[in-house]
Amino acid sequence: MIAIRSILLFFFTNLVLIGLGQSRYGPNDTLTVPYIVYEGDTMTYAQLEMVFVFAKMSAKQREEYRKWTRLRNAVYVTYPYAKKAGAIINEVNLKLKDIKDETKRRKYLSSKEKELKKEFTEPLTNLSVYQGKILMKLINRETSNTCYALVKEFKGGFSAQFWQTIAWVFGGSLKQEYLPYTEDAEMETIVHEVARMYGQNS
Repeated sequence: MIAIRSILLFFFTNLVLIGLGQSRYGPNDTLTVPYIVYEGDTMTYAQLEMVFVFAKMSAKQREEYRKWTRLRNAVYVTYPYAKKAGAIINEVNLKLKDIKDETKRRKYLSSKEKELKKEFTEPLTNLSVYQGKILMKLINRETSNTCYALVKEFKGGFSAQFWQTIAWVFGGSLKQEYLPYTEDAEMETIVHEVARMYGQNS
């Protein structure tokens, strides 16, 4: 019994040693790893992913972050509407250049107004006042016209002034412009982020 155990032990240890010896010359004996030369020494290295460490925010930083988050959420909600409305409005402006007859112009505008109402009435009534302000700025961005100018063009000066008064009551203005390099720079950054998400050109 002892002899059998000794023989088995002998074969087992020798097989392991043979295996180890052969592994030095096997196909996987060399591992390619990145390396650097530092002060004359060659050594392997690994690059760790960047880790951001944030300290506790001050009250002012928390307020700024809250404002930024509110703006970002509003842009995410309203940008698709602004993009679609801008495309329709730009199409209308191009079409109107070829329609000289006043009756035909009114008929065409009426049909487009119905299209816009059907498309946007329900979702836009669910927007907050703040989101409405952001939407007006984004429409200005997409069309290069203020909402006041658009209402005046399509509905007349009286309607434009009426809706400007309503907007003023709620702390807004149909005449507000989009200023991507100054006061709306943060919004412009978010717009590019949203456009990439939707796979669109911003």
